[in-house]
Amino acid sequence: MRVGVVTDATCDLPAEFLRAHDIGVLPVTIQLGDERFDDVRDRRTTRRFYAEQLAARGFEANTQAYGVDQLRALLLRRVVPFYDYVFCVTISATRSSMFENAAKAAFVILADEQSAPSGRGPFVLRVIDSRSMFSGTGVLVAEAAKCARAGMTPFELRRHLDVMRDQLCAYIVPGDLYHLHRRAQKKGEKSVDWFSYALGATLDLRPVILGYQGDTQAVARVRGYDQAVERTFAHVARQIETGDLRTSHVCVSYGGEPAELDVLPGYAPLRETAARHGIELLPSVMSATAAVNVGAGCVAVAYCGGLQPFRD
Repeated sequence: MRVGVVTDATCDLPAEFLRAHDIGVLPVTIQLGDERFDDVRDRRTTRRFYAEQLAARGFEANTQAYGVDQLRALLLRRVVPFYDYVFCVTISATRSSMFENAAKAAFVILADEQSAPSGRGPFVLRVIDSRSMFSGTGVLVAEAAKCARAGMTPFELRRHLDVMRDQLCAYIVPGDLYHLHRRAQKKGEKSVDWFSYALGATLDLRPVILGYQGDTQAVARVRGYDQAVERTFAHVARQIETGDLRTSHVCVSYGGEPAELDVLPGYAPLRETAARHGIELLPSVMSATAAVNVGAGCVAVAYCGGLQPFRD
């Protein structure tokens, strides 16, 4: 049986990993004034967006998931002919309409497949709400791809992913508080309210935001961006040290040039801890779609495992 994995453009995984595991990417449309382009995690387009467009026009940008008909046409062309069973893992349904649209597109596709026999066995397209975002979705998608390649049956993999998604812990440290506050206002987001922004801007207090089971909340406020990033990486490194991970990988993404990730405080110790314990670290550039909403310089790191209190 040919088992495939598809995700959306907000899923933060290295381009090399996506290619090596033949993971399909569903686009997200970004509107910048009169300019419109699809985020498909293309490296060149993403770098251009960070370098030339985000700072100048990021506040006016809007993101939009592909509609049902667009997703149906894309899946029929690029996915359905090549697989028997497909897992489509999306960003949390609380953050985007991607899950809802993909689920509706899948329903139409499966109905058409049943009413018009194609001469092959039954086709299944399972859409899964990751209940996470960015690097958190990356952890679940990487697990799906690895398990499919290892020969896990679709039934076993479906049950496995349903359990894993409720143990995803994704931490986000914003690099640009003003951008985050403006976008939060625009979307009605409550993770960073006006008081938090004003206090943070005055004292340089950075929120450490946790994405967990479809919800987001600030679990700490740390003075200084470098200190917040370092403590977040240290928190995940401690989780690795305890051995309480459910996967063999951790995902990290950064809103900017990949080389800058290597010099962030705490990243080298995290990388060393992961290597020592046989955990694969999957670093990537944060998607352009994510950058529209959280700004440049944002750091996201996620694992699947027990949720531990964030140490002040």
